[in-house]
Amino acid sequence: MKTFPTLHTSRLTLGQLEISDIPTITAYAGNPNVSKILRTMPYPYAEKDAIFWLNRSRTEFEKQTAYIFRIGLTTTGEFIGGIGLHIKKEHQKAVIGYWIGELFWGKGYMTEALGAVLEFGFETLNLNKIQAVHKLDNPQSGKVMAKNNMIQEAELVDDMYQNGQFHTLIQYRLTKREYQQMSK
Repeated sequence: MKTFPTLHTSRLTLGQLEISDIPTITAYAGNPNVSKILRTMPYPYAEKDAIFWLNRSRTEFEKQTAYIFRIGLTTTGEFIGGIGLHIKKEHQKAVIGYWIGELFWGKGYMTEALGAVLEFGFETLNLNKIQAVHKLDNPQSGKVMAKNNMIQEAELVDDMYQNGQFHTLIQYRLTKREYQQMSK
């Protein structure tokens, strides 16, 4: 795949991150309410972090090791968050990570975006398994996964160290067979 894919849902367009997104990325990701529930987002979040993320997304796409999508509202094109599918080719699987600006929480956007990326992973990339994790203290993320028929498969106790404390992660999965059964 040489051209970055664009995915569409009823309300969202998922495509390649754009340089013009950097100020909005910096503002939304710089919100401590967003960063505290995520595993890998630095805090405080600066413009250099947004530039790094954008450059990383392009490099990983070129190597076919990740598809990092901007999530935009279809009606306005406004950037509202990001979702990434990180590929492990040798195992025919991927790990999904995502975030969305606090202004857009509770509106079902992330459930929509995750559904589109799961479909892309199974239907276009022909992956066999897709996984995602969330911090124990972010149960809303688990609800997004469950709404997309992902299955909780593990509790990873004290699995990561961040901001001076250990965090337990909850891991979800969906295999291609499970996806196909639920799509019928």
